[in-house]
Amino acid sequence: MATTYAQIARKTPYSIEAEQSILGCILISSTVADELCAKLSEEDFYSQGHKTIFSAMKSLNLKNQPIDYVTLVSELERNQKLNEVGGINYITSLTNVVPTAANYEHYQDIVLEDSKLRRLIEMGEKIAELGYKSEDSRSIVEFTEKALTDMVTASKTGLVHIAEAVGTVDKKFESIAKDPEAVTGLKTDFYALDNLLNGGLHGGDLILVAARPGVGKTTLSMNMITNCALNHNAVCAVFSLEMPKEQLAQRTLCSVACVDMSSALKGELSSEDWTALWQAKKRIVDSKLYVDDSSLTNTATIRSECLKLQRTKGLDVVMIDYVQLMNSVNTGKNQENRQQEVSNITRSLKILAKELNVPIVLLSQLSRAVEGRSDHRPMLSDLRESGAIEQDADIVMFIYNPDMYTADTAIKPGIVDLIVAKHRNGSTGTVKLKFNKETSTFTNLSSDADAQSLEKTMPVRKPQSKMESVEVPDEISPMADSGLIDDIFK
Repeated sequence: MATTYAQIARKTPYSIEAEQSILGCILISSTVADELCAKLSEEDFYSQGHKTIFSAMKSLNLKNQPIDYVTLVSELERNQKLNEVGGINYITSLTNVVPTAANYEHYQDIVLEDSKLRRLIEMGEKIAELGYKSEDSRSIVEFTEKALTDMVTASKTGLVHIAEAVGTVDKKFESIAKDPEAVTGLKTDFYALDNLLNGGLHGGDLILVAARPGVGKTTLSMNMITNCALNHNAVCAVFSLEMPKEQLAQRTLCSVACVDMSSALKGELSSEDWTALWQAKKRIVDSKLYVDDSSLTNTATIRSECLKLQRTKGLDVVMIDYVQLMNSVNTGKNQENRQQEVSNITRSLKILAKELNVPIVLLSQLSRAVEGRSDHRPMLSDLRESGAIEQDADIVMFIYNPDMYTADTAIKPGIVDLIVAKHRNGSTGTVKLKFNKETSTFTNLSSDADAQSLEKTMPVRKPQSKMESVEVPDEISPMADSGLIDDIFK
């Protein structure tokens, strides 16, 4: 007869011998006591008696007192716990469990692994309990992802000697000296910006792009991401909380093709426009650009999706549009206020950027304070619900469009300032770009007198209408239902 699930014998993961060996190592070697007390907690022990003994040892360690047979017995007696753990005889036996503390790391690994397995079992039981109570499935997923994140974060390596990092940096500098292009960031192809950011976007950085509504923060960020995907074969993840993927694809398609989006929506495209759209569609479909347009997205969901993509396809850059629309993970506690909630979100995203080792481009709204000043140029204090946004971001960029505030004919229309107001690993400055709202495109101004100076002049992007003629399939025509927008981000 087949064995049922209920009949399978299940043993809680633990090793009394490993726990005894850990306690014995601490008693016979003051050298390893500090490390074991720092890396382990009483909850990592299965035996209640061992929990109590280790708690007493940790108390002695925090008071900078030596941990030996005499001090441990005294500490347990003071707390009236000695008989609880087996008395003096059991404490004596612990000193005889191991002859040397040389293998303490092996015992530590066993205890920690069993502790993780027990926590996973408890987590599974909690998830099952929440499911049977018919709790909201989304909150159960959030609870699970947060619990797993906390477990992974807690197991990260602690202090290491700085020699490891110095060696890595030394090799990096040597590579750059031999070939300046050998070690660089992910290029956005906005030349002056890449130059200012030490070669582009770098892994581990949280990059904030902020502006008032309608100034073009989504357009600029999508241009950067699209350039990374199309020109540098980067794997890009876009989380759009504000705009459905069809609208995002619509903008992206018209931008890459340099086609007027209003003309496309009115059905007023020329044959050259259709040729450009067909070519743009082919490039986008062949790219590694992935989009999630879920409206109720939080950091746990983003982390889960990014890890999944990184495992299966790789991952080079993440974009999130935008922070004020995000929800924090439900921790079961009431948030103090929205500012604290946003602060928790940005801190989690900074940690995620480091964990994934990719740049995260995070969009943000600016407060109305910008509108109330005579000088409308944004500053760091204008970050809406700022909290820790400014603190957590490695790079903060503002978009300033003078056309919105002045009719001065001396100012060239369509010239936008991209202000790098904070740069943790480099200099700040202003980059001037050309904004073509009709095609949802920002372009370089390297040959323009108002552009930031460069070592060499970069060519201005050519209009798509001057593209070399290609043969266009029969279905691509002004009257045909080509499905260009619908299937780009399927």
